[in-house]
Amino acid sequence: MKKLLVAIISFASALSAHAWSQKGHDTVAYIAECHLTKAAADSVAEILDGKSPVYWANWLDNASHTPDYAYTKTWHYKNIDAGVPYDSTPLNPKGDVVTGIREQIVILSDPKSTKPQKNLAMKILIHLVGDLHQPMHMGHLSDLGGNNVKVKFFDRDTNLHSVWDGSIMNSGHAWSYTEWQNQIDRLSPRQNEAEAEGNIDDWARQTHQIAGQVYDYFPQGSRISYNHVARWTPVIEQQLLRGGLRLARILNTIYDPYRKGNLEDF
Repeated sequence: MKKLLVAIISFASALSAHAWSQKGHDTVAYIAECHLTKAAADSVAEILDGKSPVYWANWLDNASHTPDYAYTKTWHYKNIDAGVPYDSTPLNPKGDVVTGIREQIVILSDPKSTKPQKNLAMKILIHLVGDLHQPMHMGHLSDLGGNNVKVKFFDRDTNLHSVWDGSIMNSGHAWSYTEWQNQIDRLSPRQNEAEAEGNIDDWARQTHQIAGQVYDYFPQGSRISYNHVARWTPVIEQQLLRGGLRLARILNTIYDPYRKGNLEDF
């Protein structure tokens, strides 16, 4: 029985690990890159050995399934069942996307952290902020973040989590990540600031609220087609933009001494 329970937990972690498709994570990272100050951009480039945030945006999805980084499997999500208040959700002792983001901020802002420590933390942070804005990564524990909600996407058998990972996004627009940024990153500076405000828990609650709407709209057995793609693509656009702007705010706060705000705000 104990071995069976362990197997179930491991299976749940594997199912829940992937968030936005590669293009989604690339989009979040690129939007963030476009909003970095020069001081922050220089620091990020130095930590990543000259590579861009986009280069590492999807790294953790694969790394979490290797022995060296298996401890990060549960960091991609925070599942909360319907009716359970966010603040009453028991903490996962192995960590979740919220605690994972905060841990990387601590490492990146600590002058005592080594270059390798900061390099790893930066790669993890870039990915997890994207994960935080995928609604099914703030979905229900009882159905493994939508993995057990069976649906049809244009008559193809799949599940709600997979649909939100990339199916709707890729059907909504056949854009590259640079085109996604160019098309959705068009707010005024004041609007950008408003979208990026709040702390990590605020962002998690917001994503969880969207997840609730998704569950209401797509019950078990839903048949998803053109009208559903049109209905939810704008939500995906908004979440990708929020993820990028908020990642940029985190990095600007850490690395640009002239930016207002402090790390306690997160």
